[in-house]
Amino acid sequence: MTDDSGTTVAQWPAAQSNSHTVKQWLAAAGLFPTKWINLLFSVGGIQMEDDRIVLDAFIPADPSKDPVYKLAASALKDSSSGSKLMAEPLYEDDYVLVMNKPAGMPVHASRPGERGTLDEAAALHLLKRGDPLPVRHIHRLDNETSGLVLYSKNELAQQRLDEAMRNKAIDRRYVAFVQGRLARRSGIIDAPIGRDRHHSMKRRAGAGGDPAVTHYEVLEQYGSAALVSVRLETGRTHQIRVHMSHTGHPLVGDSLYGGSTRLLAHQALHGERLLFTHPLYGGQVEVVSPRPDWFEPIRRALAST
Repeated sequence: MTDDSGTTVAQWPAAQSNSHTVKQWLAAAGLFPTKWINLLFSVGGIQMEDDRIVLDAFIPADPSKDPVYKLAASALKDSSSGSKLMAEPLYEDDYVLVMNKPAGMPVHASRPGERGTLDEAAALHLLKRGDPLPVRHIHRLDNETSGLVLYSKNELAQQRLDEAMRNKAIDRRYVAFVQGRLARRSGIIDAPIGRDRHHSMKRRAGAGGDPAVTHYEVLEQYGSAALVSVRLETGRTHQIRVHMSHTGHPLVGDSLYGGSTRLLAHQALHGERLLFTHPLYGGQVEVVSPRPDWFEPIRRALAST
């Protein structure tokens, strides 16, 4: 049997074929990642009904065993915890979820049982709808950075989006206020980033680190600061903060990397836009976050200097 291009493909399984035969056909057809097909097979998620292949693509998480869902279930019962979970979804379909993270909220727990994370907020969102899917973040933001975080809602979406991240195929755009007057309206910062051996919380740019590339463009130049748009090619820890400080333009509010906290107590950095290929349908999905409450007061204060 051949397709329209003349390529030989496996024959469609006969009606009522066993699940092992169907798994082999799916693997040979190359429609889905082999790892995902094997996972479905291991949990009985592949069936042949008459002459149709049925895949159980949405295997729910077990709220009694999943640590994040345990916390979300507790939050659902405890209305007083709601103030810690003030994050909203800006885009959602059957496969993906995009959450809008406020500054000060960690994406994931740094210790067992930590409350108030974006992961918990995402799980709580699904739990309220009676749909406890295994929601997993695809990328992260620093605790004090606000903006968009992409989540998968099933294993297939996670595998394909993880691959897209590795291939630098997820476009992430940020806006930031940086100190000083930039000599160029746009540029590329190509400097490896590694740990700072003198400070456990910091990263540094220099030889011996992991490759890191940041693109920036000046949107507005003020007297002693600027609003810049930033696009990442790589996703190193603190990448934007390290790279801008490395060029002599630390982020406003970023005391760890030399920024002044006179106007803001945390780095003035916001993840404003995500553009990615949908993990099932293949079309482009663009999500834009509204600018946070702290943004406009900082802009007015800097524009007046």
